[in-house]
Amino acid sequence: MTVTIRPATPQDATLILRFIRELAEFEREPDAVKATEESLRHALFDERSAEAVIAEQEGKPMGFALFFHNFSTWTGRRGIYLEDLYVTPEARGLGIGKALLRHIAALAVERGCGRFEWAVLDWNEPAIRFYDACGAESMDEWTVRRVSGDALLALAGRD
Repeated sequence: MTVTIRPATPQDATLILRFIRELAEFEREPDAVKATEESLRHALFDERSAEAVIAEQEGKPMGFALFFHNFSTWTGRRGIYLEDLYVTPEARGLGIGKALLRHIAALAVERGCGRFEWAVLDWNEPAIRFYDACGAESMDEWTVRRVSGDALLALAGRD
């Protein structure tokens, strides 16, 4: 079966939110999703803060990827950061994840990006093996840091 990757449209907001919730469930954070269909539509299609693509087989949505541009001061070029990649459980192992990665890698090359990067949970061994097989290198010496919620307000001096 052929995998088709297409850009998401505003009508896909419901589907994208469903995929995000399924991914959050898999990542053991089902209550962490605060996004709404409206917020996704606004971010993806009004602000254009990020982009999303949908993977389909025979017209049936099987997964998605959401990504945005970042910038590397070391390369002096923008890159692409993959925020989420999700393939439905029944479609795993069919090449859909690889098709999504290839599609975004091709966009990175076409756009002159110096990097294509993402984070993966350290306990998600199947994903780590998959990414390794695709040629991704682990950045073990780097640790992701985050400030959000009350800590963000406090850091901004708005607590």
